[in-house]
Amino acid sequence: MKRLAWCALLPLVAIAAARDDYARQWPLTVSGDGAGAYRVTLDREVYRTARLPSLRDVDVVNADGQRVPAALFAAEQPLARSPRFVVLPWFPLPAGTAAQVQDISVISERDADGSVRRVETRLAGQPRIAVPTSAWLIDASRMHDPIVALELAWPADGPALDTTYRVDGSDDLREWHVLQPGAQLLDLTRDGKHLQQRRIPLQDNARYLRLAPVGSAAAPALIAVRAELAQVTADLPWSWESLQGHAQDAPGGATTYTYEVSGRFPMERADVVLPGNASEWTLQSRDRDDAAWQTRAGPWMAYQVGATSTDRSAAQPLADVVRDRYWRLVPRTPVNAVPGLRLGYRPEVMVFIAQGRGPYALVAGSARAVRADAPLPQLIDALRARHGSDWQPAGAALGPATTLAGDAALTPAPVQHDWKAWLLWTILVGGALVVAGFALNLLRQPAAR
Repeated sequence: MKRLAWCALLPLVAIAAARDDYARQWPLTVSGDGAGAYRVTLDREVYRTARLPSLRDVDVVNADGQRVPAALFAAEQPLARSPRFVVLPWFPLPAGTAAQVQDISVISERDADGSVRRVETRLAGQPRIAVPTSAWLIDASRMHDPIVALELAWPADGPALDTTYRVDGSDDLREWHVLQPGAQLLDLTRDGKHLQQRRIPLQDNARYLRLAPVGSAAAPALIAVRAELAQVTADLPWSWESLQGHAQDAPGGATTYTYEVSGRFPMERADVVLPGNASEWTLQSRDRDDAAWQTRAGPWMAYQVGATSTDRSAAQPLADVVRDRYWRLVPRTPVNAVPGLRLGYRPEVMVFIAQGRGPYALVAGSARAVRADAPLPQLIDALRARHGSDWQPAGAALGPATTLAGDAALTPAPVQHDWKAWLLWTILVGGALVVAGFALNLLRQPAAR
C-alpha cells in the first residue's frame, strides 16, 4: 500500500519540480477543443512578473508540468493575414536597339482611367512585325494598395533559367525611375529536385512597371504576373503605463526627471503629462542603475493647454520596442512641476501547440528556466497555406494568477558541482604525478653498461 501511495504522488512531484522554477502561473481556458494551436494575449500582470528583457522566462506547460512548444509574437503578427495577390495585365515590349529608344506612350493605347488597352510591337519606319521579346510593360494603374513585390509565372516545362531583371516605374509612361535595380530569377532542376525564384521585390510603387533583363541571358516565356500586396493588420488598442517620477539634479545644474517601470512591457509610445506645459523633451532609458542612458525619442515638442483640455500633443513614437526598467525625461527649458510620463505598448501574443494532457497554464518569472526555441512562425505559415489566409490559432484566455515559487524563482540556482567529474580529474592528476615520479626516479639512476 505504501508503494502504491508513493506511485500516486509521482506525477505531483514531477509537476512541482517543473513549476518550481517559476514565480507565478495562470490557468488557460482554450476555445475550440482539438484545435491543436492556440494563442493567448499577455496581460499587465504577466509583464510585471517576467524578469528577463527577452521574456524568455514566460512559457506554457501542460497538466503534467511539461513545457510545450511556444513562441512570442508581436502584437500584430498572429493577427496579420497572409499576403494578398492580384493578377495584373502585362504586354510584351519591342526588342532590339530601335525599340529601346522609342517612347512607350507612342506605341500604347490607354483608356480614360489610364489603364493600358494595347501595346503594339512596331519598329520606326517599318510595318508591324513579330519580334522576340524579353521585356514587358505591366499595368498597375488600377491598384490602390501598395505593391510590395511582383510574382512572375512561366511554363513548368521550360528550359533552365538563371537571369536578372530590372524594374522601372512611371506614372505617365515617359519619366521612369528605378524600383528594383536587379532581381534574380531561377528555375533549375537536378536529380528530381526543383529550385525556383519567381518573386521580384519592389522598393517603391508606380502606375506602370517596366521589366527588362540585365545582360543577355535567356528570358522566361512569361504567361502571368501577380502583384503581392502589403499585409493587412488589425488596428489593435494601446495599453498605457502611467508613471510618477522625481526630480534629479544633473551635471551642469540642469534638472531631469527619472521614472521606474515595474515590468517588461514592450514600450513603443511616450507621452508627457503636464498641464499648461509647452516644452521640448528628450526621452532616455536604461536597464541598470550603472548603465549609460540611451536616447529613445526626441527632442520633440510636448504641450497641454489646461488640465482637462483636449488641446495637447500626440504621443511620440519610439525608435524601437524598449523593455528597460529606468526612464528619464530631459527638458530643454526648466519646468515648474514634475511631469507625468505615460508609456504605451500593445500586448504581445503567446502562441503554443497543445501537447500532452490539459489543462494548460502560462508560467512566468524565473532566473533558472528559459523558453526553448520553437519554429512556430513556419508552422503558422504552413497551416495558413493549408486552411486559407484567414486561418488563425484558436483563442485562449488567462485565468486568475496563483503563486508558484514566488520570489525564490527569481534567485539564480546555486552552482552544483559534479562530484563524479571532480573525482575523475583527481584520479587523472594523481596518475600523472605518479608517472612523473617514476620518470624522475629512472633519470636519477646511473645508466647500466
